[in-house]
Amino acid sequence: MGGLKRTTEVVKHREGGDPSSTRKSPGRTEYDAITLERGVTHDTEFEKWANKVWHLGAGLGAEVSLKDFRKPIILEVYYEAGQLVLAYNIYRCWVSEYQSLPDLDANANAVAIQHIKLENEGWDRDVSVQEPTEPVFT
Repeated sequence: MGGLKRTTEVVKHREGGDPSSTRKSPGRTEYDAITLERGVTHDTEFEKWANKVWHLGAGLGAEVSLKDFRKPIILEVYYEAGQLVLAYNIYRCWVSEYQSLPDLDANANAVAIQHIKLENEGWDRDVSVQEPTEPVFT
């Protein structure tokens, strides 16, 4: 998975009585796309979601599912002991890029990976997730 990143534009302006220096204010905030990767499987969920944005051969006017192509996502991070450490709510995600198969090279020593790129309209941390207690081994 790629990282969660947001960037807020800096808007520079001057105040009327101070012509020699600029002030800075926050502008628009943009959220970078998130990339999810997994090994190629028979599971078709990535492909089904990507097909809601554009499904070739679905017929004129039916190529895009405007009703439900956006989905909320909950990102959960677990550590080695299987305990939930962090969670993020990611809003209004949709698939802007889908790769079902990588370049196939018989001479390469690699695993076939699928990936989707998720555009989103923001995210926030789920503060109800508390820091887990460390297990004690006796």
